[in-house]
Amino acid sequence: MNLRQKCKVLIDRTLNVCYTNLENTGLYSYEMRSEKMTNVTIKDIARIANVSYATVSRALNNHKDVNEQTRQRILKICKEVGYTPNAIARGLVKQSTHTIGLLVPDITNPYYPEVARGVEDEASKNNYNVFLCNTDWDIMKEVDYFNLLIAKRVEGIIIAPVSDDTTKFIDKFADRLPIIFLGTRVGGDKYNYIVIDNVKGGEMITEYLIGLGHRRIAFVGGIKESCTFADRSAGYKNALRKHNIEIDENLIYICGYRKKDGSNALRTMIKKSDMPTAIFAINDLVALGVIKAAEELGISIPDDISLAGFDD
Repeated sequence: MNLRQKCKVLIDRTLNVCYTNLENTGLYSYEMRSEKMTNVTIKDIARIANVSYATVSRALNNHKDVNEQTRQRILKICKEVGYTPNAIARGLVKQSTHTIGLLVPDITNPYYPEVARGVEDEASKNNYNVFLCNTDWDIMKEVDYFNLLIAKRVEGIIIAPVSDDTTKFIDKFADRLPIIFLGTRVGGDKYNYIVIDNVKGGEMITEYLIGLGHRRIAFVGGIKESCTFADRSAGYKNALRKHNIEIDENLIYICGYRKKDGSNALRTMIKKSDMPTAIFAINDLVALGVIKAAEELGISIPDDISLAGFDD
């Protein structure tokens, strides 16, 4: 039996690679490159290197009990076969996955990419990775993504909730997982949240439009179940009351948070006989939708109608 035949005898038929004890013949490298391995495990690496599973594990974790020559040989084999450690499995063993989840309702809203960038920057500084999930203002998608993040053993979740109903499925995790609400306050004192004063902001925008002489001011955007809508519209109403302006519920368009929602709202307004003279858009994306529709309809902003958007 020649050397080539001897090598074939020692080839593991499952892995299609040659054991490391033939490395010095030059045939080890040849066989490693002739077949592509898939789904390689740490046990496969141990088998190829002809060492114990524990030795491979210690080598990959830079344990002091593994000599440098053995460590380098194991690392070389890992590189050759394309082995990468299973992050989830390692996290389960170490009780730390170094991952957090970030759920946002609409990644096309310019506000949320900035938020995501800030979260990722800080996470990276602390050697954490971020799972970004776009819920698309869909409560069922929000539930599915939240459960997925729990299954992936994230160590915390930052969530800009779709609605107040979000707490109904999150409450059971409140005592065992850090959860921070972003942009809205839900769940009372049970949760931490980062939010601006939406009521005060709503008052300020409405006051500004009133100061320009407007009395018929439309409020555009939001969904009924959203705390953001509740707070910003409350500020809008507070300002109207303060100036003895009657609140006309027909001027409140609860239509969503997207650009298209702002466009659709303006198209609905122009069909009515008594148009508002100003619009308070719940966010900048809705405001952009109003601008787009206005351009298409030949309506001049601010000559024909004034517009203010809540965000920047």
